[in-house]
Amino acid sequence: MSVFKTIGFIGVGVMGEPICRHLATKSGLKVLAHDHDSVPLQRLAQHGVQIATANDISAQADIIFLSLPSGQIVEKVILGSQENGLLHNGRKNQLIVDLSTSPVDLSRGVAAELAKHGMRFADAPVMRTRAAAEAGTLAVPVGADDDVFLSIKPLLDTFASDVTHVGGIGAGQVVKILNNMVLYETVLALAEARAIGARAGVNPDMLFSAMSTGSADSFALRNHGMKAIAPQNFPEKAFPVSYARKDLLYAVGLAEQVGVEATGAKNLVACFDKAIAAGHGDKYAPAISLVFEGK
Repeated sequence: MSVFKTIGFIGVGVMGEPICRHLATKSGLKVLAHDHDSVPLQRLAQHGVQIATANDISAQADIIFLSLPSGQIVEKVILGSQENGLLHNGRKNQLIVDLSTSPVDLSRGVAAELAKHGMRFADAPVMRTRAAAEAGTLAVPVGADDDVFLSIKPLLDTFASDVTHVGGIGAGQVVKILNNMVLYETVLALAEARAIGARAGVNPDMLFSAMSTGSADSFALRNHGMKAIAPQNFPEKAFPVSYARKDLLYAVGLAEQVGVEATGAKNLVACFDKAIAAGHGDKYAPAISLVFEGK
């Protein structure tokens, strides 16, 4: 039996909308949702989600999920103005779960501020694709106290097939940030391979198909490589170059804090910068391939 009665959800964008829908249709609990865009809220209303203000959510929800574009926005939503901040309007024992990708020190700082008011926090950034969010098969590394993790896991299980308690507060963000660092450093290698291979006379589809039978096989190859880089298909309204760059800056910042010279991550950030300067910032993140195609 759930220890929660009412769920609040703030941010129903590309990932947040399907996650919120799974919670509404599988948890058996009342779900209130808020976003500046009314279109996804109207879709969610067809699944029983009630449209609410952030203040309504603060007043009524026992647990509040955040799915927001950046740590800066997460900080503003939680610690922001007295009229709207979740900290000011919250109450003792209320739990906030950040599904966004946020800097590790921000997550720990926010948790400390909430604790002063008897509120609790977990960082549970989601991994995998929009298709996985739709299917309810996301992966979620969770940073939280043991009792908090046990209380939220049944809810995370409604939209994720792999939920891992990776440590205390902030640990979930460490895993997510490094996951994206490794993923997109691999995407960068695939972008370089396509450009080199094509100029050397090998069809990109054939190149990646052959690589998938060798030791270069990977999730990045089969998804970002075969589905985006080989056909040069980089739609908007997917995880864009600008968001990937933000995550890599978090990785570089974390590396600096712990004294590691992350040369690969820094090189990747420079590549993202070139793609943005060329007008590709809103395209699907593997669009860094276009830099090597001279576009």
